[in-house]
Amino acid sequence: MDPSPLRAKILETIVRKSSLKQQVFDNTFATFNELKDILFEMSSEWDDELDGRIDRRVRIEYRDRGKFETQFQVASDLLIFRMHTDVFEFDANHLVWQSPYVQADRDNSYCGIIDIYNFLSDSFKFNRNADEGYLIGRIFINRERCYFVEGKRQTSMRPIAFGRAAITREALVGILETAIAYSLDFDLLTPPYEDAKRVTVDQFNTKMDNSKFVTGKRLDYDFDVEDI
Repeated sequence: MDPSPLRAKILETIVRKSSLKQQVFDNTFATFNELKDILFEMSSEWDDELDGRIDRRVRIEYRDRGKFETQFQVASDLLIFRMHTDVFEFDANHLVWQSPYVQADRDNSYCGIIDIYNFLSDSFKFNRNADEGYLIGRIFINRERCYFVEGKRQTSMRPIAFGRAAITREALVGILETAIAYSLDFDLLTPPYEDAKRVTVDQFNTKMDNSKFVTGKRLDYDFDVEDI
């Protein structure tokens, strides 16, 4: 018995979308591995350039945290880079839909994502599990290795310009340096007095590495997506 038109459509969709999403995943994974290589080289080069200029306790360190996660420590700042294993499309209100590249072919809108988070390095060093980090950047990569970036000060490739260029090593270096520079300028501020004036006995009796006291660069700060 011949398959119904609906079944034929389902099978065709499986073939088309699975191939599309696999290509997006492969491109994103290749980019993430290149990002790892750049961070590793960066840590070595910066260590050499800073030798004798800073206290030895100040660390420039790269650490691979697994297949889809890596970190880069610069002094008291820790940047964590995480690749999603899924492929995404955008909501109807996203600016990317105004790109002629996406309007010409909807398949171009399917993207993999690499997130960039900024934490305090002491949050991990002292196991302060309640401390907060911030998403400061996201890299989107599609089936043709075209990319754009969202995040703090990330201006190299905006959503509206999506499709104009493929991701390159030079582009990744610029994205990474922008994220690191932003993190270094995004300083830790004293939390509001009102938020810290009351504590419980339990909070003081609990070891600091499990403390309920929350530390973050901008506690009670409205961390919006604005870039510039």
